[in-house]
Amino acid sequence: MGHLRNIEDLLGFLLRRGWMIALCALIAVVLAALYAKGRPDNYTAWASIEIQTAQVRVPVAGQPAEAAQASGSAQLVQSLQHRLTTRQNLVAIIERHGLFSDLPAMSTEAKVTALRAAIRFDTVEVSGDPAYGQPTQVSAVVISTTFGDADNAARIANDLAQSVVDLSASGQLARARESYTFHSDRLAVLNTEIQAQEAKIISWRNANAEMLPPVSATRREELTTIETDLRGLDRDLLLVDEERRRISARETLRPTDRQRLRELDDQTTLIAGQQAALKTRAAGIEAGLTGVAVAERGLADLERDLGQIQRNFDQASDALAEADSQVRLAERQQGERFGILDRAITPEHPDGPRRKMFVAAGAIAGLLGGLILAFLLDLLRPVIRTSAQMERELGLRPIIALPDIHPSGHHKRASASG
Repeated sequence: MGHLRNIEDLLGFLLRRGWMIALCALIAVVLAALYAKGRPDNYTAWASIEIQTAQVRVPVAGQPAEAAQASGSAQLVQSLQHRLTTRQNLVAIIERHGLFSDLPAMSTEAKVTALRAAIRFDTVEVSGDPAYGQPTQVSAVVISTTFGDADNAARIANDLAQSVVDLSASGQLARARESYTFHSDRLAVLNTEIQAQEAKIISWRNANAEMLPPVSATRREELTTIETDLRGLDRDLLLVDEERRRISARETLRPTDRQRLRELDDQTTLIAGQQAALKTRAAGIEAGLTGVAVAERGLADLERDLGQIQRNFDQASDALAEADSQVRLAERQQGERFGILDRAITPEHPDGPRRKMFVAAGAIAGLLGGLILAFLLDLLRPVIRTSAQMERELGLRPIIALPDIHPSGHHKRASASG
């Protein structure tokens, strides 16, 4: 510490610079007191709202009852928070309680911004186990308001809490009715789509009746029968040709042989005519069956679309039944209910540290600052003040050490003039 090597040096330093340290501490105390006096006080009031579980739970398709209730509570709290902090509602609160009346020059937007910053919503959640599909459920809502006036802080918190209770009751019924209307309208639209799709299927069937079952199946069976008949005629023709070849191979043809050859020729002509007729019919059937694949694919597409619309219709029917149950529960107030658990009371003490703590902190800071300043001044002007310092610093022992002489009155003035 420079020239402060022992207790004696430290005591001398404190006696010599005590006035400076005391002055710094006094200045710091005065500044801290002025800051504490001019610092605006803020008061915080709390109001808590309990979320009571529904007396009767309506199951939601594809979702457990607990998960539906938990998600409904969280969404409801978030919706209420947004509705309560809208500009229109905040302006109504400002006018209702006469807030910021001491600041006539403050704009409405600034008042709304300040009030919105002073309001806070905190939820109390009952932790679930996501590994077992247990959702996190909101059990309570805490509304805190920080304001410069203690009474207004409590009034604002209670006003918001009561608004939450009122809006939750009316909001649940309104949302249930809106949900019922939405699903009812959607069901009507889907019913119209089903009727239109069924009309398309009927029209498609009528336009492609020749290429769709059961006509197409009958045509295929007929084509199979024709192919079987053609194979039979081919066998008959082979037999006729074989008999003709055998008769023609004889050296001498009898009249009966010639007669038989004429009969075989007639039979060949008849078989050839039958074959031609059957082939013509088969060609016509095959030509008619060329569009079967397109017709069946088009019908399958139409029926698939109808099935999808039908599934949507079934889902909408289930949702409409759930919405109807929600409306009935909301009308009988058997769903989730919000109740004020603790009303806000006027806070007795402002937030943050008290003024005495500011003054004490200022005194400590002033003392430390004075000590540092005095030490720096001694370092800037090093002076050997005692014989012990001379012997320690220079290695010389003084012969005579004169004490400090403080003349008073006339002698002091004379010495000053001399």
